[in-house]
Amino acid sequence: MQAEIIVIDRDLNFLVGSEKDQSAKSKIEKAIFNSKGFCKLGDISSPISMEDETIGWLVAYLNASEKQPDYQQQQAYLNWVGRFLSKALESKLSIDKSEKLENILDAVHEGVMVIDRSSRIICCNVKAEQLIKLPSTKIIGQSLASIWPDSPSLEAIKNSLEYTEKEEIYQVGERWMHFIVSIRLLSGAEDPEGVVISFRDISEARRLIYNLSQSSPEYSFKDIIGNSPAIRKVNEQALRVAKSNSTVLITGESGTGKEILARAIHFASLRSRGPFININCGAIPENLLESELFGYVGGAFTGALTEGKAGKFELADSGTIFLDEIGEMPLHLQVKLLHVLQNREVERVGGSQKIPVDIRIIAASNRDLDIMMQERKFRKDLYFRLGVIPLHVAPLRERKEDIPQLTEFFLAKLAGRMNRPLMTVSSEVLEMFLSYHWPGNIRELENTLEYAVNMCNGNILLPANIPQRVSKPVQEQIACNSNLKTLLENYEQKIIEEHLKRFGSSPDDKNRIAKVLGVSRSTLYRRIADLKLKVE
Repeated sequence: MQAEIIVIDRDLNFLVGSEKDQSAKSKIEKAIFNSKGFCKLGDISSPISMEDETIGWLVAYLNASEKQPDYQQQQAYLNWVGRFLSKALESKLSIDKSEKLENILDAVHEGVMVIDRSSRIICCNVKAEQLIKLPSTKIIGQSLASIWPDSPSLEAIKNSLEYTEKEEIYQVGERWMHFIVSIRLLSGAEDPEGVVISFRDISEARRLIYNLSQSSPEYSFKDIIGNSPAIRKVNEQALRVAKSNSTVLITGESGTGKEILARAIHFASLRSRGPFININCGAIPENLLESELFGYVGGAFTGALTEGKAGKFELADSGTIFLDEIGEMPLHLQVKLLHVLQNREVERVGGSQKIPVDIRIIAASNRDLDIMMQERKFRKDLYFRLGVIPLHVAPLRERKEDIPQLTEFFLAKLAGRMNRPLMTVSSEVLEMFLSYHWPGNIRELENTLEYAVNMCNGNILLPANIPQRVSKPVQEQIACNSNLKTLLENYEQKIIEEHLKRFGSSPDDKNRIAKVLGVSRSTLYRRIADLKLKVE
């Protein structure tokens, strides 16, 4: 067809042809549209449409020789060209929209999959590939059942149901997937055309909750105050093992700073961005400890949440769990803990599904686990599993050279917390501190200083400001009116009292004390009676 062809948009803007062609411009200006919007410009014309809307016109001016009986053929040809351009534009628009949609989905921090009516995956974003650990070429076109076997979402798709924030666990071969899943229906003309599934890794969700709800302070080895050989040794050992995933067992008396050492190990490790979950095994009733550690499924016991609850081991995923006072754990739970150590998986109370956990375990005890093993109160196999890296924190009485530095640290801390001026201690008070045996260790020192700061009217702590339990032993020594027998009896009394506080006063506890002190049980009972010690 020999013709002059121009293209205009619906506002008569010149699109194709020479913009300097005045004749073409004048022809555009003379365009006439009828009441139905059809263009009367040119000899023949055809609309250019996109999504059922006319966006422009294809206009032809035929040569004289073309205005013959084949006019309808020429019109049909122009219509074909118009339809071709319309489809090309719609295809381009569809591609642009698809690319924009992909960019939007890839920007979403959750995994997203679009599923059709037949449960086939027709679209997924980059995050979905990362979470499922498969490329999109192995996801798109597959049935959802092959990716997530036995998924509740399959039933939801079948019954056109929606749900939000549901916990789901899948295993395909050696791959475990533990997600929080939401499903939304895709509306169709009559029935839903499919669903959109959004999901995120359970550990990410828990990490977010942990970061928002916990105000857990970060500790480094610089926060462990002291330069004594004992504290330098344990710090060097702990720093050396921090980067590994080995299980650590920290022993030491109550108040020596075992938890601070555990936190320092965590925050110096490759797991520092993960949670640090602390649980005191001696502070939770035995009947609640199992569900607190391992979690439970819905309806596992009276009062259980219908949706179940994750335990501390699951909450510590990708991080560290600190089991304080591990010696207080009942024997039947020691068996379950041993299973976690061996297989790195937990089983919730009332459930049968194994849930994998990526955790590091740090345990601590202020009790003599060797004696507990001999008394069959602590499992030997668990002890050896926990004690891969044994660390011992020395009591304060064995590193008294750290007391001046610790005193300065706590006084600065108390000044800020209590809005008081920075205080110092007199030489007499420092002598008291260096002479006292500190059965409560660093915790007792901090509490003693807090008491003294409250009692002091000036800026220097004096002996009168110190609690009697700390100042009295020194006053007795300064008096020095006692003979050797009395001094030895006083010292023996203090030792026995300290062990009774540490181990308890039951018959079994006294048997343990006798073994530790290297005396017979009858000797211990006789000395308690001779020294007139009050035993509760």
